[in-house]
Amino acid sequence: MRVREAMSADVCLAHPETSIREAARMMGEHDIGALPVADGDRLVGMITDRDIALRAIAEGQGPDCRVADVMTHEVMYCFDDEETDVVAQNMGDIQVRRLPVLNRDKRLVGILAMGDLARCEDVMQTGSAMAGISRPGGAHNQAVH
Repeated sequence: MRVREAMSADVCLAHPETSIREAARMMGEHDIGALPVADGDRLVGMITDRDIALRAIAEGQGPDCRVADVMTHEVMYCFDDEETDVVAQNMGDIQVRRLPVLNRDKRLVGILAMGDLARCEDVMQTGSAMAGISRPGGAHNQAVH
């Protein structure tokens, strides 16, 4: 199955200058935990509810702090024409639960979450990816060192 068949095409975006208050409001309104961050038509980051909690609130930042100040700048993504089993394995390897989906013109066309894969991918493949995501540490570990 291709990513475009499993992804969510309805994507809410944040702008780097958006406040974390507004980003959190958008997450609550849409019942999501992450927003791609775009500057014009360019994907420049991701902000998660965890970023807001650990990089902003825990560090004493107020609700008017900018998304750009706490977002993850290294954007991992997949393409809409890739096979879901390959992307699921990659998600486990890089320990992320959701990926922005781009077309081959590098335009954002959706987001792929583990929940999307669980609904349409082989149970063993999804379980293997989730086990990889859930291992301690990794590049996206936000623990204080």
